[in-house]
Amino acid sequence: MSGRNQIRIIAGEWRGRKLAFSDRPGLRPTPDRVRETLFNWLQPVIPGARCLDLFAGSGALGWEALSRGAAGVVMVDNDSDVVNNLRNTGKQVAAQGLVVIRNQALDYLAGPAEPFDIVFLDPPFHRNLLNGCIQQLEGGGWLTPHAWIYIESETRLPEPALPAGWQISRSNRAGQVSYNLAERHLHLA
Repeated sequence: MSGRNQIRIIAGEWRGRKLAFSDRPGLRPTPDRVRETLFNWLQPVIPGARCLDLFAGSGALGWEALSRGAAGVVMVDNDSDVVNNLRNTGKQVAAQGLVVIRNQALDYLAGPAEPFDIVFLDPPFHRNLLNGCIQQLEGGGWLTPHAWIYIESETRLPEPALPAGWQISRSNRAGQVSYNLAERHLHLA
């Protein structure tokens, strides 16, 4: 694969390592600068966290989380070439705690839930998938009481509607990308 079909891990166990990803239409890895900012925000909560990379694509967010000490990452993507590449990369780096699932994101969220500490939501642009995913994450039991949800979207779109108990704690823009980190505050009775 060419250099343009590679991501570079920024920090952690695999720091500086370049990982190849599938050349698929619309697949756009989260840029280094955005990932660096996001993982600086998440630094206190990544070690030991269970993460869901719902539109895995290149795996950039999931690989970075594993490299920085996440206990586990579930990567979900609906493209068989992408899924095969993610699985092969997981073997190459001897990733512990990695699960790769081929499924549509909304179909996956309609299944049996297991709560995650951190969820990465970076759906394909121009598909209007964010609000449906957010509602299913909240209503389906997919989040721990104090989960963190990373939301990446096109800058031209309005911010997604957030459920009660979610609050944007950090927000930024880079080029055509708007990215937000929401924190969930669920108070248990």
